[in-house]
Amino acid sequence: MTFQTFLLKYGEIGIKGKNRHLFEDALVRQVRYALKDLDGEFEVHKSQARIYVDCEGAYDSDEVIERLQTVFGLVGICPVVRKADQGFEQLKKDVVAFMDEMYPDKNITFKVEARRSRKSYPLNSMEINCKAGEAVLDAFPEIRVDVHKPDVLLHIEVRNEIYIYSQIIPGPGGMPVGTNGKAMLLLSGGIDSPVAGYMISKRGVGLEATYFHAPPYTSERAKQKVVDLAAIVARYAGPIKLNVVNFTDIQLYIYDQCPHDELTIIMRRYMMKIAQHFAEESGCLGLITGESIGQVASQTMQSLAATNEVCTMPVYRPLIGFDKQEIVEVSEKIGTYGTSIQPFEDCCTIFVAKHPVTKPNINIIKKSEEKLAEKIDELVQTAIDTVEVIEVRRS
Repeated sequence: MTFQTFLLKYGEIGIKGKNRHLFEDALVRQVRYALKDLDGEFEVHKSQARIYVDCEGAYDSDEVIERLQTVFGLVGICPVVRKADQGFEQLKKDVVAFMDEMYPDKNITFKVEARRSRKSYPLNSMEINCKAGEAVLDAFPEIRVDVHKPDVLLHIEVRNEIYIYSQIIPGPGGMPVGTNGKAMLLLSGGIDSPVAGYMISKRGVGLEATYFHAPPYTSERAKQKVVDLAAIVARYAGPIKLNVVNFTDIQLYIYDQCPHDELTIIMRRYMMKIAQHFAEESGCLGLITGESIGQVASQTMQSLAATNEVCTMPVYRPLIGFDKQEIVEVSEKIGTYGTSIQPFEDCCTIFVAKHPVTKPNINIIKKSEEKLAEKIDELVQTAIDTVEVIEVRRS
C-alpha cells in the first residue's frame, strides 16, 4: 500500500505545558534533518499534538521509516492513508478498501478506535467505531471483532482531513536534540563511548566530541574508525563537531616522568582537562564519558574521583551502572558495535601499565604530576593549538 502521510506521535513533550511548542518546533526540525537527503518531497508540519509528514513523488517508505526511527522525541510512527472528508458513506468505503489491501488474509480479529478531534463532524467517536466496524464485517464476514486483544487495531482520526491507519511503529522516545543544551563527548574507538553519546543525546542534548590520537602508535585507520563511529551517532544526534587531538607527546612525557602504575589515571586527567577546554570554548554544559563502575582499573570509584577532580564542569556518565553485556546490546541496537570491534587500537590501549593502580590517592597523583611541571603546560597548549576539527554528518 502507498501511504501519503506519516503521522508521528510524541511522548514526554505532551506534558511540557506552555513551553510545548518549543519542543514541537525542535522535533519538526529534527524530522526535516532526518529526511532531507532522501528521494521524494516531504512537508513536515504540526497540528493538534501531532507531527505530520506529507509525502510527494517517488520515495522509499521503508527508508523513510528507518530515518524517522532515529529521531529522538518520537514514540510512534504511523503510515496513514489520508482522505478528504466526503461524508461518512465514503469513509466507510475507504475503511473497507484499507482493510482489504492491508490484510489479504481475512482470518483476523479487529477493533475500530476512532478519534474525533473535529467536533463539528456529525458522528461522535463511539458512533464512528460502531458504524465503521459494521461496514468491515459486512464486507468481510470471515473477519471477527475482538475488543480486548485484536490482531488489528484500526485507527480513524477525524481532523481537518481523515486519517486511517493500523500500524504504530515504535520510535526511539526521548527528547528532541538541542532542547537540553550541548555537551562534549570523550569519544574513543571502543564500545562504550558511542553508546554514552547516544544515551545523553536521547535526552535532548546536542553533541560535540573530542578524540585523542597518538600517531605513530595509532594508525590513520584508528582515527577513521572514530570518525565512522561519530557518523553513526550523528544519525541520532545530528551533525557532530569532532576535535582530533594529537596526544602522543603528552603521553610520552607522562610515560617518562611518572610512575607506570599511575599512567592511565594521569593521562586520563589530562584528557579531561583538554576536553573541558574545548567544551568551554564551544559553550558545552558538561562532559560525557562511557565509564562504568569497576569495568577497568581506571573506572573504580577511586579512579573516577581522581579524574573528576580536575574538572570544573559536570561529567555525565550514563553507563555508570551498566554491565558490559548491557552496553553491547545498546551498541548493537544503534549500529555502532560492528565498527567498535574493528581491530584498530586507540591511544588509551598503547601505554597501559601491567599493574595499574586501582585505588589511586589524589594527593599522591598530584605529587607525581609535579614531575611534569617543566613541559606539560607547553605540550597541552600545543595539543590544543594543533587540533584537527572534523565536521561529521550521518553515515
